[in-house]
Amino acid sequence: MHVPDGFIDAPTSAVTGVVAAAAVAVSLRGARRELDERTAPLAGLVAAFIFAVQMLNFPVAAGTSGHLLGGALAAILVGPFTGALCISVVLLMQGILFADGGLTALGVNITNMAIVGVGVAYVVFRGLVKVLPKTRRSITAASFVASVVSVPAAALAFTLLFWIGGTTDVSIGKVATAMVGVHLLIGIGEAAITALTIGAVIAVRPDLVYGARDLRQPLKLRIGGELVDAPAAGAGQPVAARTSRRTLWIGGLVTSLVLAGFVSFYASASPDGLEKVAQDKGFAQSAEKHANADSLLADYGVKDIDNARLSGGLAGVIGVGATVVAGTGIFWAVRRRRTDGAADVSPASTSV
Repeated sequence: MHVPDGFIDAPTSAVTGVVAAAAVAVSLRGARRELDERTAPLAGLVAAFIFAVQMLNFPVAAGTSGHLLGGALAAILVGPFTGALCISVVLLMQGILFADGGLTALGVNITNMAIVGVGVAYVVFRGLVKVLPKTRRSITAASFVASVVSVPAAALAFTLLFWIGGTTDVSIGKVATAMVGVHLLIGIGEAAITALTIGAVIAVRPDLVYGARDLRQPLKLRIGGELVDAPAAGAGQPVAARTSRRTLWIGGLVTSLVLAGFVSFYASASPDGLEKVAQDKGFAQSAEKHANADSLLADYGVKDIDNARLSGGLAGVIGVGATVVAGTGIFWAVRRRRTDGAADVSPASTSV
């Protein structure tokens, strides 16, 4: 749902730019409460992973594809404020380096994906985990539903902005119906990716997942030679880790590099949801040429490299590297300094 320059008029783009800048400023302050030395590197990795997976367009209908927006994934893994910054970093890298998403439309894209996408996803997720049992399955299920809801919500946000400042006179009702319909299908794909990723991380490092910070394993008492659950309501201890932070970070980075550098070659070439709706409803022609359309990495390919597989793969690897460096640098700078001397949770096998 990367909005190009030209879809939204200058005044509306300027207002969303101010809104986006304010949201980023608020998120920088909020992220300080969510990040510490343990989670700041993970946040940089989350941004890089989202960048990589966004390169993997998947088919959702005849002649239409979709890709991860990442709002729910980021919010649940690292928190809503940090999640909004993750999406903003990805959008900035894509707009500047790869000419994906207009520069004057950057505020529009941050508003749709980093504010609405992250915000709606996290509200839905927190509402569900409050009423569901505090188990890994509940967190995974809540992440699935939050993802499904967040994608059409972001599509509706675009429709509202297009109604306010669209540069083409088209039926807003038809645009809204088409946008919500196709992005509901995309949301199902996003939900599957999000739930699988959240489940995988919770399985090995639940202590690093922001949305699982209340997850507890029951305290056990040995009575008559047998282990039984402690009777006190709410008794429990944080679920221990099964691997080190370094192993998780390296594994996540390698996965991101493989996805962006190799798997992306097999992504669907069909237009994404917004592009398809724009073509069908007659406002695709209002898109303007990107200011960086002739840059070295425009359209996710390295300029002057004729081999499509090599060109796209190198561009993906460069993008992952640039995003993880930029993201980690920002998150490390805004993290809160730990003063309690708490040690990392030692790896130990456990279940909930």
